[in-house]
Amino acid sequence: MLSPAEADQVFSALADATRRDILRRAMAGSEGVAELAERYPMSFAAVQKHVAVLERAGLVAKERAGRRKLVVTQVERLKQAQRLAVELPLHDGRDQHE
Repeated sequence: MLSPAEADQVFSALADATRRDILRRAMAGSEGVAELAERYPMSFAAVQKHVAVLERAGLVAKERAGRRKLVVTQVERLKQAQRLAVELPLHDGRDQHE
């Protein structure tokens, strides 16, 4: 289970569309940061920063494959976040006793 601080970090990382896309691409585990950077209209350094945010949140890791470092989704962490999101109570803001 994620601690409150870990949950904040994970959901903050997931709040950005580019990071969510990187996470989806990392599911295949066949691209490094350089290959990922080619897919976005931003600098290599900017993509590297996005990957670093995902790493700090525990959502991706870099795994060595020969001379390359592949960006790979940490599926268990993603599942933990998904479970937490599903368990959140839905509340429409109205008093439940009305």
